[in-house]
Formats: sequence, C-alpha cells, structure tokens
Amino acid sequence: MSTRESDVTERPACTTTSLSNYHWSDPPDENKWADCVHCGMCLESCPTYELTGQEQHSPRGRVHLIKSVAEGKIEVNEQFMDPVFACLDCRACTTACPADVDVGGLIEEARGQIRQAMPLTGFKKTVSQFFLHNLFPHQGRLNTVGGLLKFYQKSGMQKVVRKSGLLKVMPDHLADMEEIMPVLTKPVRQKYKNQNVIKAKGETRHEVAFLTGCVMDVMFSDINDATINVLTRNGSDVVIPKNQTCCGALHVHAGDREMGRKLAKQNIEAFNDAEKIIVNAAGCGCMMKEYAELFREEPEWHDKALEFSDKVEDVSKYLHDTGYERPQAEINTRITYHDACHLAHGQGVRQEPRNILLDIPGVEMVSMPNADRCCGSAGIYNITNPEMAGAVLESKMENVPDDVEMISMGNPGCMLQMAMGVQKYGRNQKIVHTVQLLDWAYQKEDGLRGQE
Repeated sequence: MSTRESDVTERPACTTTSLSNYHWSDPPDENKWADCVHCGMCLESCPTYELTGQEQHSPRGRVHLIKSVAEGKIEVNEQFMDPVFACLDCRACTTACPADVDVGGLIEEARGQIRQAMPLTGFKKTVSQFFLHNLFPHQGRLNTVGGLLKFYQKSGMQKVVRKSGLLKVMPDHLADMEEIMPVLTKPVRQKYKNQNVIKAKGETRHEVAFLTGCVMDVMFSDINDATINVLTRNGSDVVIPKNQTCCGALHVHAGDREMGRKLAKQNIEAFNDAEKIIVNAAGCGCMMKEYAELFREEPEWHDKALEFSDKVEDVSKYLHDTGYERPQAEINTRITYHDACHLAHGQGVRQEPRNILLDIPGVEMVSMPNADRCCGSAGIYNITNPEMAGAVLESKMENVPDDVEMISMGNPGCMLQMAMGVQKYGRNQKIVHTVQLLDWAYQKEDGLRGQE
C-alpha cells in the first residue's frame, strides 16, 4: 500500500468500497466514470494523447486508472500520479464524449487523493506553500508584489536585466514569461477601495457584483478597468465585494482541495447578497460554477454553492444576453479568436464573444482552425510541465492565421501563454481580451464625439 498506516487512521475514511486504495474523504465520484465505455471518441480531442500516443495519457486511459484505484487494482503511487498530473484539465474530452463523462472532475478529485497520499516535500512544498497559501489568497500581499514589479518595470531595472543577459541563467520558460510580462497598472480594488458601488453611466438597468480575481487584478488590472467601463456603459451598477478572495482554481488543480474549499466558502459569503456575479477570467468562472463539487460531503455548503454558482456568469455572456450598446467608432483590424478551454468546454460559452467582436465596426474576423484546442497554459501547467506545455503551444500557434493583427480571448492565463507563442515563433499579433476591444471602441467613439 502506498500510504503509511498511520496516515490512513488519522484521516476520515472515504466512502468508496473496502477494496479502494483511496483512503481519504472526497474520493473520485464513481458516478463520473460509470458511463465511460472506453469508446475512444475522446482520443482526438486530447492534447497530451496527441503528443505522446500513450493510452495512460488519454482521457479514457486516465478514467480507467482512476477507476482501477477505486477497485483496489492499483495503488496511489508515482505511476498513477504522472498521467493524472500530466492532464491539462482542459475539458475538451467531455465536449467530445457522447456520454458527457466529467473527466476534469475526476482528475481534480484524484489529484486531491494523490496530494494526501504523496504530499509535496522540500523545495516543491516550499514553493507551493508560498504561492497557494501565503500569496494568492491575500490581496494585500499580491498588491505589494505588484508594486515591486511595477517599480521593476518603471525604474529601468527591467531594461538593465534584459540587456545584462541575466535572463539567460533562468529556466527558459520563466525567462519567456518575464519577457512578455504585461505593463502593470493600479489594481481596481485599490482604485475603488473607498467606493462601494461604481454607478452606471446613465440609467441603471442592473446591479452586478464583480470578481476582480487575485493575479488578474495585479497583472491585468487594465482588463478589469475595461470590464467595469463596459458594464457601467451598458447600464450596470458594479459592486466589488471587499471580502472576496482568490477563486481557488489553482489550488484545486494542484490537488489542494481543502484550501479550495476554504476560499470557496469565503467567496460564497462575500457574494451572498449579489444577484449576478460577473467574471472576466474563464478559469475563475469555471471554478466558481463548480464549487458544489467541493462540498459533496457537506450538504449545507453544497446547497449554498449551487445557489452561488447559478449567479456566476462570464462577462461576454452577460453582455450578450442582457443587451449592450453597439459601438459606432471603427476599430479597423483583422482578428482571430481563441476559445479558452474553461470558457468553451467548461462553461459552454463560444458564440457570445465572437458576436461581440463582430458588432464592432471595422473588425474583420478570421476563423482559427481548432480554435478550442488548449494553448498549454492550464493554470500553472506551463510552469509545472513546461515541456508538454511548450509542445501544446507550438501546435496551437500553427493554427493561428498569419494574416491577423490581433488574437482575442477571455482568460488571462491564455493571454500570457499566447503572448509567449507570438514572441517565440516570431509572430507580431497583439493579444487582447474580448472586453478590451469593446472598451477601446467605446473610448474611440467618445473621443470622436468630443471633437464635434
């Protein structure tokens, strides 16, 4: 058995059969694999299977392994851990599956068991603890880090570091990330810290609560600004709950489901009074819509999570469904659209952002083949699995049309990963969030009116 006997007795027993090698609560849900008949319809949708050709790195192979542990046929060990953590959790397999088998949910539950049976040690434990526990859930600390990065950019230090060649001693994927770091601006939670409600411009039609995100508000505060501008432009009062926190997606992806539950509870309480919760990061939105999965064994919180998740909506879908002002100013550009996995496969939002882009005068849309294929970002997958992430990115960039000036999408992780792809492969496309382009059109329209 892969776990110490003392560990088994110290933790709550799982609810699977006595044969199971899952020894903790919240094991993979057998209802999720019950409909898998290993037909193979998922194989072509899986980036890791496409690259390796190995059955254990396919969706049906991973489902079989997860089920085999529950049946006591294999143990939770290194051989089990590798294919489970090599999964991008992109959900494309569920889209392809005729039975809608929730492979992503199984993967996340299995990772939770692995991290209890095989906890991180040494340097990996220190790094994980620092980011997942001591940084991301604490907005004040993130703002401090953001302030240091902003100083690094504006003081000239960044230019010195780049010219000195210091980046060459860093791992390639980390050096690539430094080179595509966005220009940081003031986080919206700092900008509006003394303002309970950001009023609509004109008549108020709706009131919405806005998830600013953790890393999102530090690294991409300009997108948060654009989101608020677009919402208020279209008649929504925007509330930014002060007690909101990180959505927990990175924690759940890493197998730290207990911390994921803690953050989920804080957000459920923070947004308790909201009628609609707007999110502009696909990964965050997908996680928040799946909070109930974290509370299968806590009925009270499960019900609260279901009620919470019903309120969560991506900004593009919200604008599309409630109506928005079609901009009059032209943004003359050729653009293609990348479907973030957790927006297309995770939330079923595909056409809405495309329609918004098409409603901007001057925008010419060019279709991207395999637009909903993963880019390799997958949370922090491009840091933990840089070689596989790089191979997935290379495949993605091959599908980006040559004759476009912009690539639009709805997730910050994808934006960073695609920016690395543009740089690495000598492309010149600008990476934009869908809501940014709409905001730019509004700003240009206002500027033209001011000249009249």
